[in-house]
Amino acid sequence: MSNSQQPPIRLNASLACADWLHLADDLAAIETAGIDTIHIDVMDGTFVPNYCLNLDNIRTVRKVCDLPMDVHLMIERPERYVERFAEAGADYIVVHEEASPHLQRTLTQIKSLGIKAGAALNVHTPVRNLEYVLEDIDLLLIMTVNPGFAGQKLVPNTLRKIADAREMFDAANLAVDIQVDGNVSLDNTADMVRAGANWLVGGTSSIFRRDLTIAEGAARLRAVADQARAERTER
Repeated sequence: MSNSQQPPIRLNASLACADWLHLADDLAAIETAGIDTIHIDVMDGTFVPNYCLNLDNIRTVRKVCDLPMDVHLMIERPERYVERFAEAGADYIVVHEEASPHLQRTLTQIKSLGIKAGAALNVHTPVRNLEYVLEDIDLLLIMTVNPGFAGQKLVPNTLRKIADAREMFDAANLAVDIQVDGNVSLDNTADMVRAGANWLVGGTSSIFRRDLTIAEGAARLRAVADQARAERTER
């Protein structure tokens, strides 16, 4: 598959990093800024050492925002809750390979609800673990930090992992989106996109920076990503 055929760049705003005292304002700013997707992190305090967003948060966002929502389930045995998250308004549901012992069944379950299915990999998990479910995946989320907390530094080897994943999908002639989550900063984004990522989860290091408005952060992130995609296409 040529680089020109690969999926387009999409910006995903990590809602966990929004100002929850002024959530409606942030959601309006996200829509105005041309961000493509709302990224919802759900944590259970077991699979990762933290708690985060939940079903009620998703329902609240859906009432006031029309953007697609990709829901990242960092929870044990996510198949127990897939239907409830779909009913709450998710457009994508992403489950961890490490958390779902019957991943193919879970991906099929998600698709049966009429929404897109994604698989997520922690830093240590090799992409080859997904070799036999590639056709069941609409979105691959590669964690570029260990999940659970915002503000972490990029784990450098994850850049090679992004490239390995893109090579794997290209070999199978599949235009699957590769999402990156963790320190997707204005400094790191170019390397991520050049490696093959096209969905960018922006948090405190890009879209929700203290020194920039949401619109400014999104514009800078997209400019960096578009330039890196052009460089990748020219190779």
